[in-house]
Amino acid sequence: MRKEHGMSTTRLTVAQALVTFLTQQYVERDGHEQRFFAGCFGIFGHGNVSGMGQALQQIPALRYYQARNEQAMVHAATAFTKTANRLQTIACTTSIGPGATNMVTGAATATINRLPVLLLPGDIFARRNVDPVLQQLEWAQSRDVSANDCFKPVSKYWDRINRPDQLSSALREAMRVLTSPSDAGAVTLALPQDVQTEAYDFPTALFAPRVWHIARQRPDSAALRRAVARIRAAKRPLIVAGGGVIYSDATAALTAFVEATGIPVGETMAGKGSLRYDHCLNLGAIGVTGTFAANQIARDADLVIGIGTRYGDFTTSSKTAFADPNVHFININVCELDAVKHGATMLGGDARVTLEELLIALQGYTVDADYRATAQRLSAAWDVEVQRIYDIRLTPLPSQGELIGAVNDLSDPSAIMVCAAGSLPGDLHKLWRARHPKNYHLEYGNSCMGYEVAGGLGIKMAAPEREVYVMVGDGSWLMMSTELVTAIQEDRKLIVILMDNDGYKSIGGLSRSLGQEGFGTRYAYSHDNRVTSDADGNDVERIPVDLAQNARSLGATVIECNDYDSFVAGIAQARANTTTTVVYVRNDRYHGVPGYDSWWDVPPAEVSTSPEVQQKRAEWQQNRIRERDYLG
Repeated sequence: MRKEHGMSTTRLTVAQALVTFLTQQYVERDGHEQRFFAGCFGIFGHGNVSGMGQALQQIPALRYYQARNEQAMVHAATAFTKTANRLQTIACTTSIGPGATNMVTGAATATINRLPVLLLPGDIFARRNVDPVLQQLEWAQSRDVSANDCFKPVSKYWDRINRPDQLSSALREAMRVLTSPSDAGAVTLALPQDVQTEAYDFPTALFAPRVWHIARQRPDSAALRRAVARIRAAKRPLIVAGGGVIYSDATAALTAFVEATGIPVGETMAGKGSLRYDHCLNLGAIGVTGTFAANQIARDADLVIGIGTRYGDFTTSSKTAFADPNVHFININVCELDAVKHGATMLGGDARVTLEELLIALQGYTVDADYRATAQRLSAAWDVEVQRIYDIRLTPLPSQGELIGAVNDLSDPSAIMVCAAGSLPGDLHKLWRARHPKNYHLEYGNSCMGYEVAGGLGIKMAAPEREVYVMVGDGSWLMMSTELVTAIQEDRKLIVILMDNDGYKSIGGLSRSLGQEGFGTRYAYSHDNRVTSDADGNDVERIPVDLAQNARSLGATVIECNDYDSFVAGIAQARANTTTTVVYVRNDRYHGVPGYDSWWDVPPAEVSTSPEVQQKRAEWQQNRIRERDYLG
């Protein structure tokens, strides 16, 4: 330590200063304080090994985790911070070039879901005299562009540290965004490989412990009065519970609000678990992957109270779900972009405190008894439908719905289930009985294939005391399953349910619904992939890929199942095992869960030689008429 211009300084490399800074960052909400960075994932190359790699070796206070795939480690960090309600995260460092650009998809996934992750990719030489360096993307119009500029549109904050003295201000801006309830997402600090290793006399104060206080934003009082008037005037109000309910720890406040007012709830993908599945006013999933209970109430609702939702097209059924011509929206959201959607009465505020203030202002209010009874009847009827699907015993291969039911019934009530892409999310959204706010973990903002295993690792790191079930299809498994090795290396037990249905089941179903016969979606030899298969797939030659053996080769214990009963036994054995276990099962490719009066706008080809495609285009045109703009 030295003094310069009367100020204490500490001489460190840029990478050492960055790592030291991260170890001293804390967050506080509601009086609970904790470290913000729980560690750093990394894969080293020439672009970061002597900078970030050396710093992580020298400063073990920031725990280093070895990853297998750069995109996957961002997914793991994203799942970690989602499990931690955005109050803690993990940084990710890579080398220059493909190591860096591999993270772009992960960055998009984090930003779309408004989840904070810090990305630290290596970059080209700031001094430029040795350009072009290995893996450098050259752009003839400028020397100030690298592949890392790809991160700009998928980051909430982006900076390149070309000089050591830029680090201090960049780090403060990064923390501002990472800890913001409204602006959180991926933050990218591109680190030129020569600058990472440069020494500089940093102000010692930069490394003092810093607590970032997470405020609970309260709604404007005038807007609150307008919202109360709207609710009191409504005859058929409906709550749409989004991820903001869970992130703000507002589930208890939502339960109190629902029980006092009688307003029923439909849940988005991110919001599932906001209300226990067996609450009599929980209508379940809403929208394209919704239940008949939620979608029927949504169709007739004259007021929609959105809480922490961004109203994606799956939630609104491509803006056909809310059909009352005079429907109005009240949006409770810390993010102004989402709060103003659909011409809503905007309640810009934290979900928990806003619900608490609304409840006080609505004292004595409750919905009509007949409306409450209708919602309760539909909720009960939906539970019967779920049980019907759980109890299907399809042969020769089990259905996806009954396998979901087995996992739901047999898993520990405190467990966490994770999924992201394919047909599983839609069926899980409808069928999973969420028993606590973290029981259902779906990445559906980006619906990113390959998130599942990496996400399971991140969840287990954030909640080591809970069972973690990774639900993954063969498509996502083949895209990215390698973080299974990291889970084994770190002794983070996962139970992976690997469902093999010979291809892209979700897109196969969508293709058939568009009149395209599932073209290109079977895992079959290329001469067979144009063929429309029967239910047993007897007319195609399957590719002899052994996914169970693949899982064994990555170090997991594998249990192979061939029917429902052996699957049930496999789950029991997986729970008893002490190490990561993959339960492999083949399941029926064609049997699905109904759509329950929902619609999704995917336009069939306007011109086609296929009569089936022509028919689907005509049906689409009729449904397209139902879409509307909600203007307030």
